[in-house]
Amino acid sequence: MSKDTRISHSAVETEALGEAWGRSAHAGWVLGLSGDLGTGKTQFVRGLARGLGVTTRVSSPTFALVKEYGGGRLPLLHIDLYRLETQQQIIRAGLEEYLRPAGVTVIEWVERWESLLTSPNAVGVFRRIRIEALQDGSRRIVYEDSGA
Repeated sequence: MSKDTRISHSAVETEALGEAWGRSAHAGWVLGLSGDLGTGKTQFVRGLARGLGVTTRVSSPTFALVKEYGGGRLPLLHIDLYRLETQQQIIRAGLEEYLRPAGVTVIEWVERWESLLTSPNAVGVFRRIRIEALQDGSRRIVYEDSGA
């Protein structure tokens, strides 16, 4: 397993980091984002989308659960689990179909889908990104690659 830690000092830096990862993303990637409200998860996804070449405005899919973005070199599926409190609710929402994407799937609040983290064969290539607010207002962004 490899781990990479970065410090972001602004929303612009968080988006730029997402953009860089979007440029190197491959089909089949599932990115699990975790972090408190307001830490920059959606900002990271905006940058990721830009790195994939998506030109559509990216916003959090909190109420829709899933937003799909095309037009880039790979399609982007953006899932937000904030409103779902149990794994049973997630399963009933039928989100498993997005775990082996033709493009890239990003899941905000991935810690709510614990079975995803413990079943590596259930997903394409899973990577986890934790965003943590620091006391000085910056963000610690930790990227973990299981090597799958």
